[in-house]
Amino acid sequence: MPRNRFAFILLCLAVAILSASPQVWAQGTLADFKGMSGIINIAGGTAHIPVMEEAAQRIMRAYPDIRITVAGGGSGVGVQKVGEGLVDIGNTGRPLSNAEQEKYGLRSYAFAIDGVCVGVHPSNPVDDLTPDQVRKIFASRITQWSELGAGHGDINLYTRDEASGTRAVFWKKLLNKGKIAGQANVVSSNGAMKVAISRDDRAIGYLSMGHVDQSIKPVSLDGVAPTQKNAVSGDYTVVRKLYMNTKGDPSPLTETFIRYIKGPECADIIRKKGFIPMSTSEGR
Repeated sequence: MPRNRFAFILLCLAVAILSASPQVWAQGTLADFKGMSGIINIAGGTAHIPVMEEAAQRIMRAYPDIRITVAGGGSGVGVQKVGEGLVDIGNTGRPLSNAEQEKYGLRSYAFAIDGVCVGVHPSNPVDDLTPDQVRKIFASRITQWSELGAGHGDINLYTRDEASGTRAVFWKKLLNKGKIAGQANVVSSNGAMKVAISRDDRAIGYLSMGHVDQSIKPVSLDGVAPTQKNAVSGDYTVVRKLYMNTKGDPSPLTETFIRYIKGPECADIIRKKGFIPMSTSEGR
C-alpha cells in the first residue's frame, strides 16, 4: 500500500475515534450556549448538587430561554432516571456497573475528584481516628465514646442508603466492604447527613468532602486530614470521581452543558464547592 494512502487511512481512523468518544470534546464556555433554548433535567448523586446548581444559575441568567432543573436522590436514582429517560443527566458518585451500562446504554463523563470523610459534631474532641477504629465503630464493635477518650455516651451512627454513591465509596475504600451496623440511622443525602451530625453531639457519619463546613468537624485518618491538597497528592485515599451520565449520545444542549461543567469557566465553581477539577487531578 502506498505510504500516503496508509497515512490517510490512519488519519481517518483517528478522526473517527475522536468523533465517537464524548470524553474528548473540547471544553466549553458560557458563550457556547448562545442561541440555544430548551430544558435540561438533572437528578441523582447529592454531592454534585452545589456545583450543578451554581452552574445552572450562571447559564440561566445569561440565557433565559434555557431552563435547568437539579434534583438529588442518590447515585442509584440517577442511574435509574436517566436510564428510563426521565432526566437528561443522571449524576453518580461512583462508576457505572457493567450491568447498568448494558441495561441502559449509558455514557459517563467524569468532571471532579471528591473525598469522602468521617464527620462528627464540632464539640466532639475526637479529630483523628485510625481506619481500624472507624471500621469497628461502624460495625458496632466500638459503641461508647469513652472507648475513644471522648467523654461518655453512646456513639450514634449515621449512614446512607444502599443506592448512595457516597456510601459505596466509604464502604469499599474505608470499611473494606465490612459491616455497617443495622441500627445506624439512615439519611437521604449528603446535605441531610451534615444536618444530622450538626444536631447530635454524639453523632458520627460520613459525607462528601465538598459538603463540609463549620457545622461539623471532619476527622483525619491516621493523621491525614481530608483536604483537597491531600486528595490530589494521594495522601488521603478515600476519594472518588464524580460523574455525569447520559443515555446514549446527549442532545446538543445537554452536550453543551457537560462541556461547560468540564471546562475552565466552571473549574472555579468546582474548587469553591470543595472538589477538585479533573484537569488539576490528572495523573492520579
